Amino acid sequence: MPLSILLPMVVLGIAGIAVLLHLLGLSQPATFEDEAAARRAWLREFPDDAPTRVILSHDCHAALVETPQGPGVVWPMGADTTARYLDGAKVTQTDHGLRIALPDYTAPRITLTLDPDEARLWPGLMEASR
Repeated sequence: MPLSILLPMVVLGIAGIAVLLHLLGLSQPATFEDEAAARRAWLREFPDDAPTRVILSHDCHAALVETPQGPGVVWPMGADTTARYLDGAKVTQTDHGLRIALPDYTAPRITLTLDPDEARLWPGLMEASR
């Protein structure tokens, strides 16, 4: 098949799939229904470290987790969730929440959208649980 036909077919096919996923609502970031859902998301990543406390953000897109091993955070990565411990984290407050720099090449920076009260409260909770 000539490249002049194949290239537009591939581009239109990929664009069509992206539009279809968006129309089906599959492009929305994951949210947690409640603290139990955030706890389950944490346990998917760290099954041997059960959370002792879970604090859900106001928009249900992130959770601060306290464990016997130290604090952690759970947040959406697309339509799924991921979690990391906050060991060695550098937390910076932004206009829309927090930016967390981790010494972890798999998630070097986490940007959390939090309301102003949460953005002031969460760094202290992260330090207090270490």
